[in-house]
Amino acid sequence: MTDTTATVDHRAPATPDLEIVPVRHHARWVAVAVSTSTLAGLVGSLAKNDNLHWDVVGRYLFADLIFDGLSTTLWLTAAAMAVGLGLGVLVAVMRLSSSPVLYGLATLFVWVFRGTPLLVQIIFWGYAAALYKYVMIGIPFTHVTFFQAETNSLLTPAVAALLALGLNEAAYASEIVRAGIQSVDPGQAEAAHSLGMRPAMTMRRIVLPQAMRVIIPPMGNETINMLKMTALVSVISAHDLMSNIQDVYGQNYQVIPMLVVASIWYLALVTVLSLPQAWLERRYGRGTTRSGHVSPLRRIFQGVTGLVPRTRKETAR
Repeated sequence: MTDTTATVDHRAPATPDLEIVPVRHHARWVAVAVSTSTLAGLVGSLAKNDNLHWDVVGRYLFADLIFDGLSTTLWLTAAAMAVGLGLGVLVAVMRLSSSPVLYGLATLFVWVFRGTPLLVQIIFWGYAAALYKYVMIGIPFTHVTFFQAETNSLLTPAVAALLALGLNEAAYASEIVRAGIQSVDPGQAEAAHSLGMRPAMTMRRIVLPQAMRVIIPPMGNETINMLKMTALVSVISAHDLMSNIQDVYGQNYQVIPMLVVASIWYLALVTVLSLPQAWLERRYGRGTTRSGHVSPLRRIFQGVTGLVPRTRKETAR
């Protein structure tokens, strides 16, 4: 009897080993060499330039007058952002309201404070006494007054700067918050309403936490921009960093060295502010493609060494 059972070899056919050849980026290395040499030449030229007077920079970099201006700049930035963000959320909610009156008032606010230059607003608040000698609070169209004070004593340069910066920031923050709120699926609010949650609680507990993913990046940029925009309050002598710098070079005529001092401090403060912004972006971007964002330092490390630093998630795997 003949055995008809045949043995079938299910193994895949052997394939030759493939050699992986990396792509050569010659143009990239040429660009790196040109840009690096240009940067080195510029830094060397500035370091050897006697007109910069590095001794003056070193003498005033940690002077008490500079630290006094820094403290004013920092509290103006923090206070203006707090005013701008709080008022911006209120204006954003008003612009999303179904009431035509609230929508019209919020739109008028944004139109005025976003449509006029910040420098004009700072000067306006600084010289508001030329328009109103007294600030009075009472019942309109009557002689009943609850509060009255001279405008010059009430609107000091610091208060005028805070009003100008805070109200201007509120106009921009309201648009950022409105965009973040509109990015949330309307079904989230409808589901919350079906569970009996009131609109205010729905906005605070459901919508705003989800909108933070869209709000945080531009709001971080606004904070950094606010830090630099405080330099404009020097026109009303608010004694910020730039005001004190101008006072110094108005006496010793060392304009460029003093501007270098201001630039160094602004760069340092912006660098410090960038760290919490990056952390907040990663925190609120969890579960999205943005959560896998690679920082600039990691990209530089990868490009120089050819190695990819492993993240904590990759290590856990």
